[in-house]
Amino acid sequence: MINHDLVKANPNLLVFVPILYTVWSDAILTPSEVATLEGLIESQHWLSDAERSLLLSKVNPATPPGVDELMSWRTALAQVANGENGRVTLTNLGIRLASVQGDGTISNTLQQARPALEKIESTLGLISHEAIFNFQSGHKTITSEQVTQQNFDVATMTKILDGEHSDLIRKVKTLISDPEFKYVGPGDLQVYRTRVLQWCKFLAEQGYGAMAYPKEYGGQGDMAAYFTIMETLSYHDLSMVIKFGVQFGLWGMSVYFLGTEKHHAKYLKDIGTLELPGCFAMTETNHGSNVKGIETTATYNHATKSFTIHTPNEFARKEYIGNAALHGQMATVFAKLIIDGTDYGVSAFVVPMRDKKGTVLPGITIKDCGRKMGLNGVDNGVIYFNQVVIPKDNMLDRFASVNAEGKFESPIASDNRRFFTMLGTLVGGRIGIPRSGNSACKSGLTIAIRYGDQRRQFGPEGGSEVPILNYRTHQRRLMPLLANVYALHFALHYLTKRFIDRKEEEMQEIEALAAGLKAFATWNTTATLQECRECCGGKGYLSENRIEVLKNDSDIYTTFEGDNTVLLQLVAKSRLTEFRQEFANMNVFTILNYVAEQAKTSLTEMNPIITRNTSEDHLLDPEFQLSAFRYRERDILTSAAKRLKRHIDSGMDSFDAFNVSQHHLVQVGLAYIERIVLEQFIVQVEKTRDAGCKTTLKRLCDLFALSQIDKNKGWYLEQGYMEGSKTKAIRKMVNQLCWEIRQDAVPLVNAFNIPDAVLAAPIAIG
Repeated sequence: MINHDLVKANPNLLVFVPILYTVWSDAILTPSEVATLEGLIESQHWLSDAERSLLLSKVNPATPPGVDELMSWRTALAQVANGENGRVTLTNLGIRLASVQGDGTISNTLQQARPALEKIESTLGLISHEAIFNFQSGHKTITSEQVTQQNFDVATMTKILDGEHSDLIRKVKTLISDPEFKYVGPGDLQVYRTRVLQWCKFLAEQGYGAMAYPKEYGGQGDMAAYFTIMETLSYHDLSMVIKFGVQFGLWGMSVYFLGTEKHHAKYLKDIGTLELPGCFAMTETNHGSNVKGIETTATYNHATKSFTIHTPNEFARKEYIGNAALHGQMATVFAKLIIDGTDYGVSAFVVPMRDKKGTVLPGITIKDCGRKMGLNGVDNGVIYFNQVVIPKDNMLDRFASVNAEGKFESPIASDNRRFFTMLGTLVGGRIGIPRSGNSACKSGLTIAIRYGDQRRQFGPEGGSEVPILNYRTHQRRLMPLLANVYALHFALHYLTKRFIDRKEEEMQEIEALAAGLKAFATWNTTATLQECRECCGGKGYLSENRIEVLKNDSDIYTTFEGDNTVLLQLVAKSRLTEFRQEFANMNVFTILNYVAEQAKTSLTEMNPIITRNTSEDHLLDPEFQLSAFRYRERDILTSAAKRLKRHIDSGMDSFDAFNVSQHHLVQVGLAYIERIVLEQFIVQVEKTRDAGCKTTLKRLCDLFALSQIDKNKGWYLEQGYMEGSKTKAIRKMVNQLCWEIRQDAVPLVNAFNIPDAVLAAPIAIG
């Protein structure tokens, strides 16, 4: 029997039990709650003095109900609650309990108590109609019922992602799933570095290292396949990927692109088999991104037909050079070419560093950079050259050479153009690194999203716990990042194709595109993996679940191949050059057309109807999305050009003008890249034939576009391109898209088809 004292005094007193149990369920009554309940009890004229005194004792903080009494209340309430359906208030539940414990009828006394009890529920801030869920065995909500669905064929999506290299990707995934590629910890540097070298040798044996080299030198002449291999390897250990990239990419490609036939015949085959491990020695302690300012010298001696490579001071040493500390036998060294005392700018030279036994050669000093934040399987080192003499033929002479008379020669007369042409041939590194980073994102998101789909936490009153992926904040954290990864996948493949099919007149545009995408993608890698770590809570912090190593190893990607902020300024300068040329070539008719286009934009995109349009069809229209991106890109570029011109016209030095405008220039680069990424995503959606995949990709594309607009909403509001009602509608649509994509999230990461042996994260493998 429930509460013998209440029933014995008067069964009608049980009408107060639901409220009493609810207010005591958190084990404390505040003074205001006590006063409210005392007022309720005092106002019930149907109570006797004894009954009133008994009820007042139930709300006395000095004598709270005991555990047994609370349990008896809950048991009794559960018995009557499980027979109820729909919205049942605490008052109704109390009336039912009192009637069941009494004679089974609802007395006039209970009906008279109803208004006061309902008022108390409201005063105490109780969500009355939900309180019943505390006492029922089950409770379902929209949130708890959201589940992973299969709205598209995962295998088909994988084929879309893999493209023409699906067979090669399958082979590489099979190889890195082999027990020989089992992960090793980074604790013992010697063991780790040795293992990474062995992995690279396994890859070389398969012909993967030489893939991009001509067939006559052991390769397949397939640059696209090389990038695909590097991207796929990035599901595995990133130290291996960087070691692979240094050996076969930076070292091998520098010989291939900067050298001529004699160098190709002498070195490429051994580089491709890893018989000749080497380095790419460009960066100096005092000159990182500013390659043109390097101080290492290569002085030509015509009498001996040789060059002397020399480090003139401590800060001219080559630093952070991969493969240098332990394994590199030769290096492509970038140095200032000095002939008869004249500096002819930066050229590249092949310089021996070790013999076949690994002994460092005379004149060479190498120091180990030691343990790093990540990528500890790569043996980075510092290199000094002390009057190291190399033969004349060791100059990589595709773009500059010394003739038989000891004079400088080059097919490119302009120093600047020659320098940038030479570096432009090495732009492949700015393709490989972001593709690698995007693979790391795919691994991180696979771990975080699968874990979020399985991990349950909290839930509605009376209901079961809910997968954390069902929570809106979790979706807002992960779904836009998933959209980013898909968007970048297609954009980076577009960049790769542009680079492989390049024409000379397109190189400046391709270099800018590579620099910008490298910056955008690797910043996204860093942000994505941090979010994935946080979304996995403490499990994400455990080394066994791999996000730690993915984060640490990829963090340097924002610096590799050029600091991201510097790269975006390079992009901006390229865009400004194109902008200036566009106007320089204008005649009166093209100027009128430009003005007309600007007026057309104001009429079609910035009229009050469009700036306030919040309809779903409009917001999800790719034409609207792309127009918004293009308008932002063009406006920021135009305003940057005007800003620089204003500074320079006022007498400011052009260097200072660029310096005070740097933040603006970074935005020029970002706006350009964001537009390119969206364009390529839209192209992919349009050419996708499978209906399920097309619908899902369109949803991801919409999320990418609207997330970027939402991120930049302050700018759009400042420009009057949108009004507040529209940016609010966009934010609401982003929420809705995240909610919808959640059901496809697990299949979308499954489409990456990362082998379990490679993913190697217990929380992500069912």
